[in-house]
Amino acid sequence: MTFILLFAGLAILLISGEFLVRGGVSLAGHFRISAMVVGLTIVSFGTSAPELMVSLDAAISGHPDISLGNVIGSNIANIGVVLALTVIITPFIVSRREIIDDMIIMAGSFLLLLVLLHDLEFSRLEGFILVGLLAAYIYRSIRNDKRQNISRPVDIRYSLLLSVVIIIMASLGLVVGAEMLVRSAGTIASMMGVSERIISVSVIAVGTSLPELATSVMAALRKENGISIGNVVGSNIFNVLAILGITASVKPYGIDDTGFSLDMIWMIGMALLLIIMVLPSKNVRMSRWKGLFLALIYLSYIYLVFFVK
Repeated sequence: MTFILLFAGLAILLISGEFLVRGGVSLAGHFRISAMVVGLTIVSFGTSAPELMVSLDAAISGHPDISLGNVIGSNIANIGVVLALTVIITPFIVSRREIIDDMIIMAGSFLLLLVLLHDLEFSRLEGFILVGLLAAYIYRSIRNDKRQNISRPVDIRYSLLLSVVIIIMASLGLVVGAEMLVRSAGTIASMMGVSERIISVSVIAVGTSLPELATSVMAALRKENGISIGNVVGSNIFNVLAILGITASVKPYGIDDTGFSLDMIWMIGMALLLIIMVLPSKNVRMSRWKGLFLALIYLSYIYLVFFVK
């Protein structure tokens, strides 16, 4: 039964990811905003919904290590698994100009998280600050996109109302699929007798990152490269500002220092590595070797988490 739930959850994630991309592209056409901005905002929020549900539930039920570990692990997995596999499956060209600022903001949000957790506690005020920064980020993304005033081909497949409904239903599908997958994967992981931190930064993190994987792969296959990489970068920003911000605003909590400092250093390192990868030229090819390299770094991290004390 556990494995049936595992595969059923994966199937729901893949279908929901496909429709989230379709709805997002159609919505972008209606408002004449770029696919990159849609990926950085609407699609990112939808694919981050599983992390939000898991983190809120964990914090409220008295498992703060799972709440924080889920976010940190998901951010690492989004780069080392989601983006890596997407590039390995279908390499693509990305405009450095369109994404570099958001990558820097992503790295900055990671550094801010490291600073806020110096006392091993998340206060309600810190949660409000993160949510405020999230609102500013969304406003900035849409404002900058409008200022560029670029003439783009309009891809409107559905009406405005139907596009919104598809995005909402697809996001709900991602939550349901992720819940099924996380529960089944968590059951398997618990049998291994590992700590909450290890479970949260590995199994649960990868499970809640599968919506990003499904959405990014589907977007790349449909040649919506802006959504593909924008989803990864935007989801990482949302994970810190929205998920941890909302969670701390609802339920302030403290954590045990059980290796999270090292996890955050890995998270920041992955972000800096991604920035280095897109710096060489204005239009950067995300080739398969880059995907393989990111995946190798991620596997090294998982090895250290499980086997190095």
